[in-house]
Amino acid sequence: MAHIRILKHYVHFPFLILGFLELCACMLAIYAAVPTRLLIGDINYSFEHTDLFYSALAYGIVILISMNAMGVYQARLSEGRTGMALRTLVAFVIGSLVFPIFYYISSDIFGVIWRSVLVLATLYAVLFTVLIRVLFYTFVDENIFKRNVLVLGTGKRAQGLLEDFRKPEDWKGVHLVGFYPFEGDEVVVDEHKVIKTPLGIMDYVLAHGIDEIVIAVDDRRKKLPLEELMACKLEGIEVVQESIFTERETRKVPLNVISPGWFIFSDGFKTSALGSILKRSFDVVASLILLLVTWPFILITVACIKFEEGLKAPVFYKQVRVGINGEPFEVIKFRSMRVDAEKGGQAIWASKNDDRVTRVGAVIRKYRIDELPQLFNVLKGEMAFVGPRPERPVFVEKLANNIPYYNERHRVKPGITGWAQLCFDYADSEEDSKEKLRYDLYYIKNNSLMLDFLILLQTVEVVLFKKGAH
Repeated sequence: MAHIRILKHYVHFPFLILGFLELCACMLAIYAAVPTRLLIGDINYSFEHTDLFYSALAYGIVILISMNAMGVYQARLSEGRTGMALRTLVAFVIGSLVFPIFYYISSDIFGVIWRSVLVLATLYAVLFTVLIRVLFYTFVDENIFKRNVLVLGTGKRAQGLLEDFRKPEDWKGVHLVGFYPFEGDEVVVDEHKVIKTPLGIMDYVLAHGIDEIVIAVDDRRKKLPLEELMACKLEGIEVVQESIFTERETRKVPLNVISPGWFIFSDGFKTSALGSILKRSFDVVASLILLLVTWPFILITVACIKFEEGLKAPVFYKQVRVGINGEPFEVIKFRSMRVDAEKGGQAIWASKNDDRVTRVGAVIRKYRIDELPQLFNVLKGEMAFVGPRPERPVFVEKLANNIPYYNERHRVKPGITGWAQLCFDYADSEEDSKEKLRYDLYYIKNNSLMLDFLILLQTVEVVLFKKGAH
C-alpha cells in the first residue's frame, strides 16, 4: 500500500506514518519541556498532564504544517538528507514563531506554554524528530511499502508510461518488475525490461509476488487474456488501466491515452453547491489575510518601481486573460517588464532570463511579489486563490488548436497559484503547456479544499526557495 487516497488526493503512505510519528514527537516535546522548565527555575506550579494536551496537539499540528510547507518529505527524495535537514530547521523556526499566536488567542488553554517553555519544547522536538528519522530510515525499509508492478504490453503505450516516470519521486510507490509481452504489440521498450518466460500471466504473477498489473497494450481491439486477468483479480491482485496508474503515481493525467469516455466515466470532476460556497469563502478570507500581511511589501514594491523608472512610470499592468468558461477578464499584476516589452503589440512568451525584465521586476518575479495585485481579481470573483494559470487569448487559441482537451482547463476559475505551477517549471513553449495541462486536469478532476490547502502550503516553499520563477 504505497499510496492511499484521502479526499480525492493520493498521499504517499510512508509519509503519513512518518508524519504521525513526528506529530507524537512534537507533542511529547511539550510534555517534556514544561516539567524541565519548572525544575530548572525551581518553580512551584501545579498542573495536570491532561491540561497540556491541547497545547501539545496545537504545537504538533503547527510544526507538521510548517514541515509540509517547507516540502520536508519530498526534499529527501530530490535533495537528499542534507536538504531535508535544512528545510526541517527552517520549518521549526517558522512553526515556533507562529505557535505563540495560540497564546494570545486563548491564554486559558495555552497559558502554560511560556516563551522559555517553547524554546525548550523546540529543542526537544528537534532532538526527538532527528531520533525518529534516524530510526525510521535505518530500520524501516521504504521498499516494503512499494507495490510490485507488472505492465502488460511492450509497445508505444508501455514506453509512454515509462517516460512519464521521469522524476525519482515518481518511483517512490512502485517497483517495476518488467513488461509482459502481449500478442500484437511491437517491442518499443528496452528489451532488457521485457519478461521472457514460458509461464502464463497468472502463473508468473503468483510466482513473483506481483501486487498490481497495469494494462498498457497498444491495440485494445485484440482480445485481452480476460480469464487469466480475472483469476488474478480474484487472487487479490489489482488490475488497472495505465491512465489510472499514471495519475495515481505521478499526480498528472496522461493525455495520450485519455478520451471523451475517460471524462464521462472517471471518478472525479464533481463540484457540489456547498463545495463551491466553501471554496469562494476560502478564497475571500485567504486573500484578505494575505493583503493584511503583505501590504508593506506592496508599498515597497510601488516605491521601488517608481525609483527605478521614474514617477510617471506605471506601477501596474492589466492584461486580458481567459477565465472560467472561456470568458475574458483583465488580470492585474505589478509591472515587472519594460513598458515597451511588446513592441508592435505582438504577444511573446516570457522566458528564462528574459532581457525585457527590469531589475526590480527580476526580484519581485523571483519571490512572486508581482502576483499580489491578483488578490483583487480574486476578491472580484474573476479568479480563485488556487487554480490553473490564466493564459492570454492569443496563446489559448493556438494551444487549443494543437493540444487536445486544452480548453477543459477553463472549467474552473484560474488561480494565483496551482498544482501545475508547483509541479512544473514556468511554461515558455507549446510542449511545456501540454505538460502543465496534465497537472491542471489532475487538479480539476480531484479538486477539493484539502488539495487547495496543500497547494497553498507548498506555495510557501516555492516562494522561499524560488522554484519555477522566471
